[in-house]
Amino acid sequence: MTDDWHSRVAALWDDETVSDDERIALMDRLAAERPAGEARALFERAGARDAAGREAEAEPLYRAALEAGLDDDHRPQAVIQLASTLRNLDRPDEAMRMLRAELDRDPVSPLRDEAAAFLALCLVSAGDAREAASVALTTLAPHLTRYRRSVASYAAELRADGA
Repeated sequence: MTDDWHSRVAALWDDETVSDDERIALMDRLAAERPAGEARALFERAGARDAAGREAEAEPLYRAALEAGLDDDHRPQAVIQLASTLRNLDRPDEAMRMLRAELDRDPVSPLRDEAAAFLALCLVSAGDAREAASVALTTLAPHLTRYRRSVASYAAELRADGA
């Protein structure tokens, strides 16, 4: 049942013919198949609303999913998605605190770069473009085939000049 449920959730996300309203309704129906308050079901309901631009509806569902205890694969996704939602709700400072805590929590997280990308977006929203560029360049530098050291150094310089 669980594997089938996860497959149906994935199929719903992959279906580009479904409208935002239909996706929300279908996701709510899928979530209703799970025990009340189940973290993953709450997370999927939040994501459907978030994807539809209904951030105010998504926020409490993300918070409930995190409170209910998401697994290690979905917890960082929920943190990143909630932080993005908060940024869109004009609360970049709260989003930045969440993302920094996430980055500190797991230095080797497979979603570390994604969290840093959203932190950079939050920094821009908060009016700190220098720090945003520093975060983005620091994250990018290890992926470069050349000039890694130079880019990392410039990123540090941006951070120091902004302090």
